[in-house]
Amino acid sequence: MESSSSFSFPCLQTLALLIFCHVMFSSVKPVAVVHFSEDLYTRSRNATASPPSPPLPPPPVPALFVIGDSSVDCGTNNFLGTLARADHLPYGRDFDTHRPTGRFSNGRIPVDYLALHLGLPFVPSYLGQSGSVEDMMHGLNYASAGAGIIFSSGSELGQHISFSQQVQQVMDTFQQFILTMGEHAAAEHISNSVFYISIGTNDFIHYYLPDVSGVQSKFFAWRFTQFLAQTMKQEIKNLYNANVRRVVVMGLAPIGCAPYYLWQYNSQNGECVKPINNMIMEFNFVMRYTVGELNKELVDANIIFCDAYVGSMDILKNKEQYGFSFTDTACCGLGRYNGWIMCISPGMACRNATNHLWWDQFHPTSAVNEILAENVWSGLHTKMCYPMNMQDMVAQRVRATDDAIKYSSQP
Repeated sequence: MESSSSFSFPCLQTLALLIFCHVMFSSVKPVAVVHFSEDLYTRSRNATASPPSPPLPPPPVPALFVIGDSSVDCGTNNFLGTLARADHLPYGRDFDTHRPTGRFSNGRIPVDYLALHLGLPFVPSYLGQSGSVEDMMHGLNYASAGAGIIFSSGSELGQHISFSQQVQQVMDTFQQFILTMGEHAAAEHISNSVFYISIGTNDFIHYYLPDVSGVQSKFFAWRFTQFLAQTMKQEIKNLYNANVRRVVVMGLAPIGCAPYYLWQYNSQNGECVKPINNMIMEFNFVMRYTVGELNKELVDANIIFCDAYVGSMDILKNKEQYGFSFTDTACCGLGRYNGWIMCISPGMACRNATNHLWWDQFHPTSAVNEILAENVWSGLHTKMCYPMNMQDMVAQRVRATDDAIKYSSQP
């Protein structure tokens, strides 16, 4: 054990140094006082002195709500008994956390990029949030992989939340808003939020193309697409009656170019399956017309249609310009075009997904998702949305609903 004398000597040295510093610097006056923000993560790491940044403007919309299938599922199916799950690697390996989240991609999905454009946080899954209104205020994602416009589409995969069930979950959320915020504030919040709908692919993949219940003998493809569009139209009207005013309706991507169908139809040289793509184009044509009808019928509604087929084919035709080397083979999978078996193991995935258009049998990489989201937002690469893009849509103010006007006029 050390003696007290050996301990006292460095203490005396320290005391002398403190006295010296006090004498030397006591006459020096400070020239500035620097205050550091508590949120250092979001500040620039530039060490040079600069005036404080002005506060960020508020988001143009209060919330983003998402309805759909695996194209926008961010984790709903993690809580369901289903084969359609993306809660394992290599899914999510290139996401911000580098961990699987339930997104059917290597990284971000389109609504993640759109949330950033809107100045909002990533939208959480309806089944994954705590249930408090605070967690719901910036939006919720109800999308479920395997879901279709038709209730039973994708049922062979296991549990999923169908289109109509997702709309019912939206209504349940609105009831919580009304109970917590009051009817007027809830109506304003809902009417100024954006609702993004991306669904319909599974009605072809898991219902019409496999000819479930002999559907092809009962409905020609054109009649089938009209049935889907009318069902979609009615659900959008239901949302409108609940004060929804801003809606983005996504068209379907060219699944005839997906690795699964290239493998199944024994495509030569990666050529897309035209009969399938023709059905997709028909559906998108009918949905664009239906959206036009809705804008005429619904007062104050601002509904846009964004054609994912057009945006995807632009990437295919200009793959070098976009930096894609592989447009027919999935990054992750087995078999020809990696389209035979779905992505189930990290060892099945390519090293670099950024130069691939397809991540797995049916889903694009995050690089494609970003391009499509930029087109939805502003038409940066090619025009996809009608009658306007999302940026223009959110720039337009939404007038108060009749119910809100009546409420505010009360003494």
